[in-house]
Amino acid sequence: MSLPTVIIVTGTDTGVGKTTTTAAIATVLAAAGRRISVYKPCQSGASEGDSDCAQIYRLAGPMHASAGVVLGAALAPAAAAALEDAALPPVSVHADRIRAFARNSDHVLVEGSGGLLVGLDEAGRTLADLAELLGAQAGCVVVSRPGLGTLNHTALTLEALQRRGIRVLGVVLGTWPVEPGAADDHNRRAFGDGPVPLLGVLPTGAGALPPAVFRQRAGGWLPGVAA
Repeated sequence: MSLPTVIIVTGTDTGVGKTTTTAAIATVLAAAGRRISVYKPCQSGASEGDSDCAQIYRLAGPMHASAGVVLGAALAPAAAAALEDAALPPVSVHADRIRAFARNSDHVLVEGSGGLLVGLDEAGRTLADLAELLGAQAGCVVVSRPGLGTLNHTALTLEALQRRGIRVLGVVLGTWPVEPGAADDHNRRAFGDGPVPLLGVLPTGAGALPPAVFRQRAGGWLPGVAA
């Protein structure tokens, strides 16, 4: 696969495995000799110890990883910012930062907050708006759950991206269960036969593995990702 400079990792919801998927993609590309930067436009939940950039750095190894805005409450960015009376920069500021990172990187991985249309700034602009600003420089990976309801949620996300003319790189199942049920198996087959590539499947708990084990296994989880 020919990958764009900016790889935006979004999801059908929160808790679907975006951070672990971002770390796994970073691991695969770094192992191929690519220079990787990671950027999280809005990190919330800092007061509870949440730091997606720190988790990616721990799992994927030394690379630039930073957040544009760090907020305390574990809420959507706009709600978390309102609690702190904090200003959210417009998405154009995030786009400029990403372009700056791209000048010294082969790929910039951008992890969203929650789903694709969660507001990132005070005007309600979203990760989709950020992707539009980046244009042909960017493409999106959609991280989905494997279970019941995921086909609809994923189709809605893909439709939103395609209506805006945003390149879709593929889908990743971010939390494959130890004992998959009938719905999980059916959905995995459906994604494999779907309109966009199924890039890979990450097991539940992958983010809790020792970093050395994570890096060893990441390529096997993401056969559809190649530099």
